[in-house]
Amino acid sequence: MKALLIVLCGLPGSGKTTLAKRLAAERPAVRLCPDEWLARLGIDLYDEGARERLEGLFREHAYELLSLGQTVILEFGFWAREERDEVRLRARAVGAGVELRYLDVPLDELWRRLEVRNGTGTPDTVVITKAMIGQWAGQFEAPGQDERALFDMPRSP
Repeated sequence: MKALLIVLCGLPGSGKTTLAKRLAAERPAVRLCPDEWLARLGIDLYDEGARERLEGLFREHAYELLSLGQTVILEFGFWAREERDEVRLRARAVGAGVELRYLDVPLDELWRRLEVRNGTGTPDTVVITKAMIGQWAGQFEAPGQDERALFDMPRSP
């Protein structure tokens, strides 16, 4: 089977990690989640410098894995089209297929999910407020049909 990059796009609470875990088990695939790694390393999830460095390393690792024929899932959120274009083009350059999985969830539902997650009280839970979600939703560039057409149709496992 051809190497495949699966790009998960969505705001916090949209279900990226849940979907990534399911897809990774079904395929199998290597799943790269910056939030999990930052938390396990004891780094503040809002440390933008650390996040950028880690995501850069993950991207390079993903391209290396793709060149070896692996399936890779990147669950960065990919809020900007520029980011999605970059990973799509780099993955195609190594001969990989590229799927975009956009998790379009209404803000009210995002907030409901995040309230539940905020209330878990586990040590690695980062509290996200309703104001934060509202601000981030204003920064998020949802992929339009024209952009989605640039990606492969999702494969079944």
